Amino acid sequence: MSHTAHIRSHRKPRRSASTIAMRAGVAGGVLSTLAVAGASGSANAAEPVTQTLELPTLTADLAAQVAQSADVTQQAAASYQLQAERDAAAAKAAKQAKTDLAEAKKKAAEAKKKAEEAARKEAAERASRAAERTTLSASSDTGSSTGTSSNSSTGTSTATGSAAAVVSFVQAQVGKAYVSGATGPSAYDCSGLVQAAFKQVGISLPRVSQAQSTAGTQVGLDNLQPGDILYWGGAGSAYHVGVYVGGGMFVGAQNSSTGVVEKPLSYDPPSGAVRVL
Repeated sequence: MSHTAHIRSHRKPRRSASTIAMRAGVAGGVLSTLAVAGASGSANAAEPVTQTLELPTLTADLAAQVAQSADVTQQAAASYQLQAERDAAAAKAAKQAKTDLAEAKKKAAEAKKKAEEAARKEAAERASRAAERTTLSASSDTGSSTGTSSNSSTGTSTATGSAAAVVSFVQAQVGKAYVSGATGPSAYDCSGLVQAAFKQVGISLPRVSQAQSTAGTQVGLDNLQPGDILYWGGAGSAYHVGVYVGGGMFVGAQNSSTGVVEKPLSYDPPSGAVRVL
């Protein structure tokens, strides 16, 4: 026997049946409460499962609506852009039309001014030709009364005004070379010489002899005046041209052998003549 066996304080007291039963009841109650709470918790926990199952449907609908809204927005943006481009094109076209109209008005004004200047110049030249005809007529009458033909023998001209300038120019070119297609100043062909002569008085003639033979008013060879254009061949189909300088003489770029010469009409009688001055 232990030496402490006789001490009562070291012995555990026995538990009574009522105490054990009470503790078992409490434990059972607690366990029941926990079971109920667990069941309640399980029931409550099941609700989010139901909501989670519904979320994909809601999300898909929302995504479809967003996509549809995005398509509508994109179409609207494309429509706005197209309208903006059309408006820009219309504005550009209107600006260009305004510019073209202004340019057309400017050209019309310039053309009108040139036409008026040409009309004034033509009037002045007509007056000059009238004075020239009067001078030539007086000279012709004087020559007939005296029975002389000094102009024919010397090749001088009584031309005045623009005609005198044309005559003076062609006579100054006598002795220069004939080169086909040349328009001066060191060489000429027949139409190049005539064109250059009339350019001196501000008259623009066609480049070739065919066109020059119809550039003015047709005149008879018995009514020639200094500055008239002589042509050889038919009017409109002439193959050669020259300038009548008065006194029965003409100046022309004949050919490569003779160059620019001054000769009497009898040297190479022309077919016809036109008057530009």
